[in-house]
Amino acid sequence: MRILVTGGLGFVGSTIADQYLAAGHEVIVVDTIHNAYGEQLIRQKKHIKCYQASIVNQDHIRRIFKDVRPDIVNHQAAQSSVVVSANNPLLDAQVNIEGLLTILVNCTSTGVQKIIFASSGTVYGTPERMPVDETFPVHPQSPYGITKAAGEWYIRYWQQTYGLPYTILRNSNIYGPRQNPGGTSGVIATFARRFLEHQPITIHGDGEQQKDFVYVSDVARANLLALDRGSNNVFCIATGAGTSINRIYQLLSEVVGYQVEIIHTPAHGEDIPCAYFSPKKAEHLLQWKPLVSLEEGIRTTIYFFRRELCAA
Repeated sequence: MRILVTGGLGFVGSTIADQYLAAGHEVIVVDTIHNAYGEQLIRQKKHIKCYQASIVNQDHIRRIFKDVRPDIVNHQAAQSSVVVSANNPLLDAQVNIEGLLTILVNCTSTGVQKIIFASSGTVYGTPERMPVDETFPVHPQSPYGITKAAGEWYIRYWQQTYGLPYTILRNSNIYGPRQNPGGTSGVIATFARRFLEHQPITIHGDGEQQKDFVYVSDVARANLLALDRGSNNVFCIATGAGTSINRIYQLLSEVVGYQVEIIHTPAHGEDIPCAYFSPKKAEHLLQWKPLVSLEEGIRTTIYFFRRELCAA
């Protein structure tokens, strides 16, 4: 199949593109290339055609769709930081809602067979109990979560009105190689880089807040399975277990063999104290489950950033 991956040079999108290529699909990428690894990935990915464009540029996206005529669209491009969304909700809405609508319009006009959409566990807000599953009410508490929830509704509308099949993946906290260690999201990448540089790390609040950390290659495999499974359905892509920030610090220190200073600051107002998600529906209908343990994923992430530092 010919697959167009928006945000396909980013952390998650590039890993998905790798798995699509390995499965024998033709992959085309749309990306602004405004990330730490974009240029490097372009040089590495000889078999991927890449268009440099923003999803909010309607003229550029229209021309790309007419040129590519994709069978499947995997929509990963987004403003993905909860903190940035709170500071600049207009930007958040422009990218995550207007950008999605631009993609949907062109899916319809060029006969795309299916869209796979990267949603987020943030659509649930603060859950009353755990693990969260797909039957829980959607109650986002950040502009980012609101735009992802709105995106899901637009996609359902497109299916009902224009017949465009979809699979929506509500991802938990994704981590692993290629994640931006200087970004506002991605605590494992940020901590890993700080450990390797022997720099202090910052923990907001008491560090006992729990997240559901899922390894990036596991997420990519869910996107691979979604090509021909799970149509017109929503899935939580997660491990089903919560891990505290303090535990992440402990695991990182065990891998590298030393500790670094911890600086405690007040908790972020938009931070959810505890959220983890059930993967049972994905196990049943997508035949997906996470394969990489947190310990193994952290070791691989440390190895990646250690190589990056040695090459610098």
